Amino acid sequence: MVESIARVRHIRVTPQKARRVVDLVRGRQATEALAILRFAPQAASEPVYKLVASAIANARVKADASNEYLDEQDLFIAKAFVDEGTTLKRFQPRAQGRAFRINKRTSHITIVLATPDEASVAGVSKKKASK
Repeated sequence: MVESIARVRHIRVTPQKARRVVDLVRGRQATEALAILRFAPQAASEPVYKLVASAIANARVKADASNEYLDEQDLFIAKAFVDEGTTLKRFQPRAQGRAFRINKRTSHITIVLATPDEASVAGVSKKKASK
């Protein structure tokens, strides 16, 4: 019934490190994902935690706007992916007048929450049934 999207862009976490955290919660129930992210030792887990919480709040607002009932226990992470953002290029001085380049990478993280009946329309439940 309800599908909500939350995005964060230009976050100062490398995409490779952010993907490790996002892979922990992909396909899980939203409240379970929050519990996992709260205790994950990776630094990228904090922004992903905030993003999942924001997606839950977005789903609540969307359900209120359309006068639908929403049980937050039904929400699960239908899609979660990390794209590479812009790279900040910095230079580190080295010996004999040389300069080494330092790439400070950024990420765009997207979380899509859905209820089970919404996911069956998108075909996500077929993937979960095959596991």
